[in-house]
Amino acid sequence: MVSQSNKAATLLPGQYHKLGAHYDGEGVNFALFSAHAERVELCLFDKTGSHEIARYDMPEQTHDIWHGYLPAAQPGTTYAYRVYGPYNPHAGHRFNHHKLLLDPYARQLTGEFIWHDSQFAYIKGDAEEDLSFDTQDNADYMPKAVVSDPYLHGERRNRSKPNIPWDDAIIYELHVRGFTLHHPDVPELQRGSFAGLSHKNIIAYLNSLGVTTIELLPIHAFHDEHFLVEKGLSNYWGYNTLNFFAPHSAYLSGNSLSGNSAGQNNPGEFRQMIDTFHEAGIEVLLDVVYNHTSESNHLGPTVSFRGIDNASYYRLQAENPRYYINDTGCGNTLNINHPRVMQMVMDSLRYWAGDMGVDGFRFDLAAVMGREATGFNPNASFFQAVSQDTLLAQTKLIAEPWDIGPGGYQLGNFPASWSEWNDDYRDTVRRYWRKEAGHLPTFARRLHGSGDIFERNGRRPFASINYISSHDGFTLRDLVSYEQRHNEINGEHNNDGHRENLSENFGAEGETDKPDILAARHQQQRNLLATLLVSQGVPMLQAGDELGRSQQGNNNAYCQDNEISWIDWSQTDKELHGFVARLIQLRKDYPVLSHRNYIHPPVKASGENIQWLNSDGEPMREEHWQEHHNFLLGYLASSFGEDNSAVYLLVIFNNSQKAETFQLPSYQPVQRWKCLIDTQQLNGVPVVSEFEVGEQVQVAARSVSILASEK
Repeated sequence: MVSQSNKAATLLPGQYHKLGAHYDGEGVNFALFSAHAERVELCLFDKTGSHEIARYDMPEQTHDIWHGYLPAAQPGTTYAYRVYGPYNPHAGHRFNHHKLLLDPYARQLTGEFIWHDSQFAYIKGDAEEDLSFDTQDNADYMPKAVVSDPYLHGERRNRSKPNIPWDDAIIYELHVRGFTLHHPDVPELQRGSFAGLSHKNIIAYLNSLGVTTIELLPIHAFHDEHFLVEKGLSNYWGYNTLNFFAPHSAYLSGNSLSGNSAGQNNPGEFRQMIDTFHEAGIEVLLDVVYNHTSESNHLGPTVSFRGIDNASYYRLQAENPRYYINDTGCGNTLNINHPRVMQMVMDSLRYWAGDMGVDGFRFDLAAVMGREATGFNPNASFFQAVSQDTLLAQTKLIAEPWDIGPGGYQLGNFPASWSEWNDDYRDTVRRYWRKEAGHLPTFARRLHGSGDIFERNGRRPFASINYISSHDGFTLRDLVSYEQRHNEINGEHNNDGHRENLSENFGAEGETDKPDILAARHQQQRNLLATLLVSQGVPMLQAGDELGRSQQGNNNAYCQDNEISWIDWSQTDKELHGFVARLIQLRKDYPVLSHRNYIHPPVKASGENIQWLNSDGEPMREEHWQEHHNFLLGYLASSFGEDNSAVYLLVIFNNSQKAETFQLPSYQPVQRWKCLIDTQQLNGVPVVSEFEVGEQVQVAARSVSILASEK
């Protein structure tokens, strides 16, 4: 049992300028922000985090930063805090010194979060709920922070990155654990980890597919929600952040690629993974969750921010600060407008982009980051801070442009340097391919890069992140196999997840052995993928879609850490995989599919052009756009050089129930059109490969044909 006596005499004042715990070669400086605390204790533990060995009062407070310096302390020192202050939920304060608290700036953790009644600052089951006060100690059930070594892998900070232009980017969204857990060519001890993800066989697979950029579902430290644990489920996706600086411990294999054996929670494994991807020419983006934390609503646990300074870290209701503003749907909303909270988010981003070397970020529920007192503001302080930061301004920045707060849907309204997940693209493409009438004009706008949404303030086509499916919703295979969600195993009586998925099952719900239905489903997957890869903007694929992965109709598999979510590498659609690889290579071979700027008529004699053609091979007229049951469209992207050279790429979409005649356009001195892709064919390879200019060709029902011509 550690002595409770005040030992401030052995803890020097230290510095307040750098938050967190930092080793300087001779000792460790500790600094913690709390504007409303009355006292802060630093608690030291043995290396296992099981036994407290010392406790010190933080000797100084400067500008609301509590700080102290411990001479001779080394990397590997295990610690946490206890923070004293008023417990008055009606005033927004929830201090409880009986609760051990995790440092928000911890870069390395040891131990796991375990649900126990002591994790709550109030007495569980008490009639007054969170107005009661709990005196149980939660130390045995909390992870602890570990002082990391700043010199470990420090030389990697200046290593070069791929720096892939947005015009060339092809994003591949994946889950660290689920992508490698069943991969037969990854060593068993590395499966499901950062080491496994950067294994040479995984790198080879991604390179063979042709993707340039991987986007990882959340890798910040997180834990399972209480209601999931009670159901025997877990938080698989990871959108329940415990700490914004430490990598999730379960993704660390304990076999650090760098040869360091500091322990299973050593973040060097993540850093080495980034280096390995960069050496292979692949970028890494992180899906980050700076909109809320794992402490949930007023009845949630007290594990870090809430116990350190609840009134500063969270947005509270003005009329009654006992309750949280819940613009996220997760119980709380991080108060990004507070200067110290803003600093924490910026410091976190700089840490991952700088020390860890990642190439960019996808911000979950990013509307929160721009919401001010008067509503969403594209010039909000956070966006300005990022744009003025010399490191972060060079990274790729992607917004999920919505939340559930007032005015929460902000597609197209983010700053010019940002890209956005375009759910309008997703929904429009799905509507077109399931034959909803009247969507042809909007379908063309989405192929064009959604200029009607994004072309303002100098924004370019890369503002639109185009996708057919993502982690949130049906997989591609399920999109053509199910018309209803099947989420019963989530334990919410099938009431969770999107109700309307704009899907089509082609005559049978779920799995079937009927050849005609299977053929139609396979062709529809090829149609959707072809549409994605020929659209202006940035394509994003969900990992496993190219392999025919199914989640058995579950469109909200966030809590399914099992075969529902993991990729089964023994059951893959090799033809579909080859088809996707061919599409990606075609996109790389024909830059006209990724114009740098928005292209509009009239047709120019030089430069780049986009035209929309009718079945006669002539430009679409207004009356053609108004034909609500017309599902035939020619999409002609071209580029003209100063030497009179020209490249034409013609994509013909036919979503009619029968084959349609399309007259190929004539351009002098073009003599032939070469067919590159025909989605009617299982592998996409056309039966007839060449056609004369002006020739009338038959375009198969519900198919995409891609032709090219040069002069």
